Amino acid sequence: MSNYRRAWVPGGACFFTVNLLRRDSRLLVERIDALRAAFRRTQAQRAFEIAAIVVLPDHLHCLWRLPEGDADNATRWRNIKAEFSRAVPPAEHRSARRLAKNERGIWQRRYWEHLIRDERDWSAHVDYIHINPVKHGHAERVADWPYSSFHRYVLRGDLPADWAGAAASEGGFGERGAIDAGTRRPR
Repeated sequence: MSNYRRAWVPGGACFFTVNLLRRDSRLLVERIDALRAAFRRTQAQRAFEIAAIVVLPDHLHCLWRLPEGDADNATRWRNIKAEFSRAVPPAEHRSARRLAKNERGIWQRRYWEHLIRDERDWSAHVDYIHINPVKHGHAERVADWPYSSFHRYVLRGDLPADWAGAAASEGGFGERGAIDAGTRRPR
């Protein structure tokens, strides 16, 4: 059995990518209310602050911070996935292995995490989250995608409504280090 290394930093901030098993699915946006409810119920059980999030049809990116003294990201993700899965009627194909383990065939078993190192890393990941719908071709402008914390940032005055307009279409946002956090307004 593999020994997955996870970051255990009490009060830490982490960036996550969580994928559906079927990458051609639209389940997350089709059942956005169930996903939001799963997050709310999990937060009520085990507090955490969502700093930025984007939900795409088949995966989501999230940046959250845990309370001081708490380092348990895994239980929170297990609860979110389980809550969402219970809200979705069982219609998906399940492999023999998943059937034997009494698992649904909705989520990939694992998730990707990155421990945020500093303010620059934080800003780069917030920007990456917000530009993601444009990167994947789901929207022409960041402001056009409804399932994003970007709108909260605009309401607070942290970002302009036309943020990343030209940079998004010119490919100015990349996977590693190409994100220019200098476009963000000071708090």
